[in-house]
Amino acid sequence: MKKHLNYLFTVVRILTGWFFLYEGISKLMISNWSLAPGLSGSRWVFAPLFHRISQNAGLIAVLDVVTVWGLIIIGLALFLGLLSRWASVGGALMLLFYFFAYPPIEGYTSFVTVEGSYLWINKDFIVLFLLIALAFFPFGEMFGIDRLIAKWKNEKARKPVPDTSANEGRREIIRNLIGVPFLGAFAYALYKRKKWNSFEEKLLKIEGIDVNARDALLTFNYKTLSKLKEPIPHTFIDYIDKNGHPAKFELSRLILGGNLIGGHVHARDLIYVSKLVKTYHTDEKILQTLALSEQCGVNSIISNPQQGRIFQMYKHEFKGKMKFISDCGIQTNFKKGIDMSLASDFDALYCQGEITDRWADPEWNDPEKRTFEQRMELIREGLNEIRSHGKPAGIGAHKIEAVKSCVEYGLVPDFWVKTCHNYSYWSAQHERRYDSYFDYDPEETIRYMETLNKPWIAFKVLAAGAIKPDVGLEYAFRNGADFVCLGMYDFQIVDDVNICLDVLQNLTNRKRAWYA
Repeated sequence: MKKHLNYLFTVVRILTGWFFLYEGISKLMISNWSLAPGLSGSRWVFAPLFHRISQNAGLIAVLDVVTVWGLIIIGLALFLGLLSRWASVGGALMLLFYFFAYPPIEGYTSFVTVEGSYLWINKDFIVLFLLIALAFFPFGEMFGIDRLIAKWKNEKARKPVPDTSANEGRREIIRNLIGVPFLGAFAYALYKRKKWNSFEEKLLKIEGIDVNARDALLTFNYKTLSKLKEPIPHTFIDYIDKNGHPAKFELSRLILGGNLIGGHVHARDLIYVSKLVKTYHTDEKILQTLALSEQCGVNSIISNPQQGRIFQMYKHEFKGKMKFISDCGIQTNFKKGIDMSLASDFDALYCQGEITDRWADPEWNDPEKRTFEQRMELIREGLNEIRSHGKPAGIGAHKIEAVKSCVEYGLVPDFWVKTCHNYSYWSAQHERRYDSYFDYDPEETIRYMETLNKPWIAFKVLAAGAIKPDVGLEYAFRNGADFVCLGMYDFQIVDDVNICLDVLQNLTNRKRAWYA
């Protein structure tokens, strides 16, 4: 039984060495791999320490080298059974470091790829204790170079005796070099992997595809975040709190749009896009997107009350500071949307544009047979309900006529949410305008919104992806928007923030005063 345990622990040690060695080599092969993105996204008890480390370029450069070569050296040591106890202790400490940075606890794993489903215990934690077990196992019993060295020292310490077991000595040497065939198998597997990668790159070159695209994706978060010029600036919306006192609601000039996260996308003729977006935006991906937005200074998101579950997860489990603005859009039931949003503790609420467009139209054929005045009073009651809970209350619209009707009726929101984009894209010129544009009269929007003295959050500024960000952002801010809400995937956030910073810095010919 003891002999079998020796072989078993020897194989376990070698396989663990394989695991460490390839981790190190794979990181070495990525030219710009770094610990920084993982440390900057850490959220657990040692997060402040990890964040400071990630911001220290000199320290990160040293840690990157130590990590890569530490993994390689530990892997080789475990492979060959050389200094195995020290290698096991070093590997365990390294895994403990990773565990503290990203424990498998709900809400603390953003910015890291999780290939399984874990609850407090993950593979790193299991391998950590496996290494501890290896560290305490008598290395004189496991086959490897450590055992050879130990036997040589023992024989040297004893008096010479006639050699009666030459064959046994050779067998002992072979057993203790058992890691060498495994190392050969590892080298062959690495060669095959490299050969396939070379073939793949050759194929990509033939097809004219950027061969660096794959490697860029592997380090995408860090590469883009490292290129952030500076966080987006913040300002304030004035409102009255539930005690009747003046208060200020802090908002970033660029606000994250929630349609992509919720899967409510305008894809024109592409019928598969909504399912694709919903598949992409898992809970983990949404948490990553919100966290990356915050790191770029984007402190708020506009979304639907049905997203309250994931937002509360981010706020309470992830300890995020993102402000959530609800459009209260539950079909045309403004009251239900308010109730759902308050139950999910959204930070600000407004009457969704679709609701306002219909209710504020005197000619709309109301299925519930309410008069124009009754519908407008429902909006007023909704605003009062929101304010009674000490939250900013707004009104949204796609049609400028809806805004005019609200103003003429005497409704005074704390902020407006109004579409704003030009028609400089091909589908806006089509005579059939289904899902092609969202600001039905851009010139009148600009003219009329200039007369209003409440903050204006412009949305659909890219006409649902038809306009380039630099064009859409410049158009909205130059023509009076105080904030812009932009639907962004995680891989677009840094670029869009940088574009927004450039637009704000070089903005000219703005006529409307800033009302935030």
